[in-house]
Amino acid sequence: MLRENYGTWRCGRHEIGLTRPRIMGILNVTPDSFSDGGKNLDPEAAIQRGLQMLDEGADIIDVGGESTRPGHRPVSPKEEAERIVPVVRGLVAEGAVVSVDTRHAEVAQLCARLGASIINDVTGFTDPAMVQVAAETDCGLVVMHWDQGGLGTHAPRRQVVLDESRPARPEQPRPTVSSHRFTLPDEAPIMRQVMGFLGDQARTLMRAGVQRERICIDPGPGFDKFADEDVVIQRATRSMVSMGYPVLTAVSRKRFVGAVSGVEDAAARDAATQGICISAVANGARILRVHDVAGAAQAINAYWAVSHKDSRQGFVSLGSNVGDRLSNLARATQLIDEIPLTCVAAVSHAYDTEPAYGIATSVANCVVEIRTELHPLVLIDKLLEVEKSLGRRRADAKTRDPKKPGTAARTIDCDLMWVEGESHQGAKLTLPHPRLGERDYVIVPMEDLMHDPTRFLTHGGVTVLPREQRVGAVTSDLGPVAWE
Repeated sequence: MLRENYGTWRCGRHEIGLTRPRIMGILNVTPDSFSDGGKNLDPEAAIQRGLQMLDEGADIIDVGGESTRPGHRPVSPKEEAERIVPVVRGLVAEGAVVSVDTRHAEVAQLCARLGASIINDVTGFTDPAMVQVAAETDCGLVVMHWDQGGLGTHAPRRQVVLDESRPARPEQPRPTVSSHRFTLPDEAPIMRQVMGFLGDQARTLMRAGVQRERICIDPGPGFDKFADEDVVIQRATRSMVSMGYPVLTAVSRKRFVGAVSGVEDAAARDAATQGICISAVANGARILRVHDVAGAAQAINAYWAVSHKDSRQGFVSLGSNVGDRLSNLARATQLIDEIPLTCVAAVSHAYDTEPAYGIATSVANCVVEIRTELHPLVLIDKLLEVEKSLGRRRADAKTRDPKKPGTAARTIDCDLMWVEGESHQGAKLTLPHPRLGERDYVIVPMEDLMHDPTRFLTHGGVTVLPREQRVGAVTSDLGPVAWE
């Protein structure tokens, strides 16, 4: 299928596809961050918040242990590590893609060893020690622009209102009054500085041995920049995208967001943040760093669905061991075909399979091949609605163990197994399905839909077990599923 963007961002063992926008959830483990300081100081609370963000739609969790708001107290690498290491370790253990927001090479190196996949350096890898860490790991890298001397546009005194999250910038002198007045400074000199720095630092990393595919750039909104300058930079997003690196948009709750929206309270700027994020995505940015993951995911998913043709292949495993099993499979397939922005492309035969995972009776299973334009987390909600409409009652998500499949009888079970170009980790959804390669009752039906599912799945990073080692062995062919 032809796509507008085939780009990927290589981040350690993860390969993040950029055919659609990705959300980086902000997890500040600090007492003094500008809009959420102190909320996640307890490591367990921070880990739970990170896992919650995954279920809300985050693809990446960005963990930070040092605030850079005006008047902040710089922390030592030791203190920063004490704050974030338990959180990084806990999230990595859950399979999350973890980014570490640090300017300290020692902390970056330690977190990389613990399994962090991304190093997000606000100083843009200007420290040779950070460049060395980058070269010695396989992490994805965020190169951010921050010139503490400012961009030199000599904005009027009335504009010197700085981002709460960043160190103060000395007040600039008033410019000479000209007969030609413009609402914003000239774009060219600003973008020469910003893009020149980002390009130089990216090349420094590549000369040190870092692959280009690991590098992402961030223009650093709010870091010693006036609101007018930040607006100019955001309007030039397409120019930054043309540099050939993924562009990260990190505008969440910044002062300039308040300036353009009229919202004083930083924590109340999420709607305005989402508006700017949509503009960035429209101009080619593909990673969005936000505090309000749920709101951003809702806004971006809706925007993407109505603005881009982005049909993806997927596979849903259906199973039934109650009542008229074949009718249950057929009705579930019909309901899946009725999901908005989704259609059924093909359906395997139904197969009788041995009980698995503690189920007492044999199960009728099939696999449905779909095409969908929905975000996987939106799609899984629709599949759960299909289950509910056919009388399936799952255990409460707050009390059940997501790593242990349910053993109760069910009229229908709808498992989203695989979606083209998608990987996700969370209690609500894991893609590819973590048990896909061990299920005979999925692999065998997939043979009806393609020549070699083992090769197909292996190419997508799924380990498929030999048939004698699988669970839920197929015992007989029950024939076609009459769903149309």
